[in-house]
Amino acid sequence: MGDVLYPTERGDLVETHATRAFDLTLLDPILARYHGRSREALLPLLHEAQNVYGWLPREVQEAVSRTLRVPLADVHGVIEFYTMFYNEPTARRVVRLCEDIACTSCGADEVATAVSAQLGLRPGETSADGRVTFERVPCLGMCEHAPNGLNGTRLAGNLTPAAVPEFLAGTYPEPEPKIYGTPLLKLHRIGKVDPLSLKDYLAHDGYVGLRRAMQYTPQQIIEIMESSAILGRGGAMFPVGLKWKFTRAAPGAPSQKHIIANADESEPGTFKDRAILEGDPYSLIEAMSLAAYVVGAENGWIFVRGEYPRAYERLCHAVQRAQEEGYLGRNILGSQGFNFDIQVRLGAGAYICGEETALFEAIEGKRGFPRIKPPFPTTHGLFNQPTAINNVETLVAALSVARIGVEEWLRFGTDESAGTKWFCLSGHVRRPGLYELPFGISIRELIQLGGGVREGHDIQAVLVGGAAGAFIGPDKLDAPLTYEGARQFGFPIGSGVVMVFDETADMRRILYKLGHFFAHESCGKCFPCQIGTQRQMEILERIAHDGRVLPTDQQTLLDIGLTMTQTSLCGLGQTAASAVMSAIKLWPELVTDDKEAAA
Repeated sequence: MGDVLYPTERGDLVETHATRAFDLTLLDPILARYHGRSREALLPLLHEAQNVYGWLPREVQEAVSRTLRVPLADVHGVIEFYTMFYNEPTARRVVRLCEDIACTSCGADEVATAVSAQLGLRPGETSADGRVTFERVPCLGMCEHAPNGLNGTRLAGNLTPAAVPEFLAGTYPEPEPKIYGTPLLKLHRIGKVDPLSLKDYLAHDGYVGLRRAMQYTPQQIIEIMESSAILGRGGAMFPVGLKWKFTRAAPGAPSQKHIIANADESEPGTFKDRAILEGDPYSLIEAMSLAAYVVGAENGWIFVRGEYPRAYERLCHAVQRAQEEGYLGRNILGSQGFNFDIQVRLGAGAYICGEETALFEAIEGKRGFPRIKPPFPTTHGLFNQPTAINNVETLVAALSVARIGVEEWLRFGTDESAGTKWFCLSGHVRRPGLYELPFGISIRELIQLGGGVREGHDIQAVLVGGAAGAFIGPDKLDAPLTYEGARQFGFPIGSGVVMVFDETADMRRILYKLGHFFAHESCGKCFPCQIGTQRQMEILERIAHDGRVLPTDQQTLLDIGLTMTQTSLCGLGQTAASAVMSAIKLWPELVTDDKEAAA
């Protein structure tokens, strides 16, 4: 990248890539604050250092290594693992455009062409003056605003080529969550309260749920949660009551137990948790406090994906205000001995960190490699201590039960799928957004609530459950969105994704984009996933881009998928071929040539 100069906030020249003349004194105040910290502070320190220089040169890595007493090789390994850390010269302002399936289907490539033309850069390049870098990136979690992007830390949605000058100038309006549905048991405050105001939160039933819960013993609350039949809303579907029960029963003092909110949603089509993180962050703090009261834990962690800058800022503000007003810390709500505090951690671009054990590794300052289970997190989680880790929606659902009562909660949904669920509706629908609805609504009814497909178009396919989910055809649109319905009709509820494709969608290209996502995000720890996702992507790329189909492609893709499903270490590899395999079974012509399909 030549002898590019990289300015600081003050405008001083920090370094040139050729001379490596760094003003490390700029880092001194930051390093002083981290002095004496352990390895768990590595990701936050790397983020702060990169904010100063725009990237992480060797001299900075060495300073970080000395401060935290972490081997330099480990610091370097962490930087290389996470895509949002840079060990080569990069601008402090990075323009990122989503390239995944929802955005691609809605015109992202045309927007990217316009951005390239205005910046004079191809994806992956940095301007000659070192002021801007342009990247095409995996899903940014704003699928209801497709096509979307990030200009530095400023969000942008519903982009068009004509909007590119305004987007790059930083004046394009930031999108707000689109919330629909009834009853809004978990999303009722969004759009009605100032997300930065604790006073506003308290005026709208804030801390009602926790106060009511604290009138009961933790064991009684566990029984209530078991009665509520809340299953993990991130896709794993593990009962929340059992998880809290097991963690409470695990040996260890409260100072050795942890509550974690998994806010690392990074799967194409999933954007549900962002609504709470941005629009109602205090509810997550209260929900985590409820979990801490039940489990008997003093340590809380929110791990939010690096591509959610606004959510991260609002969460940090909310945690600080809760600490200042006594809603976090010692003797919460006037109790004697209920102590709980929260730290917010920012990821750095790794879908694998949505897997719970990989998330532990990230918080601990390591690469996000998943662990072998057992042992399970309830006994050996974060720092090898008892940990209850829940998805954001799961925690907020538990808080809703505490607030409205289990009887009211069970009025909604079905016998096997209790309460409400957040559904992420996107793609070729008129009104994409986040829908909170009782379990039991059909896929067709959800699409109709979203205004249906565009006039004059027909549904070709629906992806249910996310990139790790399954495709269905128009013949299954009346399937109910319940756990039992998902089993009957052969698709996962997952994170609640329902992505619609009309007949204009190039399904071969959609499959390639899915394959590319998993190949990009595989951590590489186990061979079935590392090699399988690459081979899957290569075949789908050839078919989609070159139109060359080999007679063996269909069977090869099914064999690769089956191998990954049965032998991969974690859920990423186990589901990396799910959507592709479902599409092959529905539409074998996608991976066969015309003559073979006709035969």
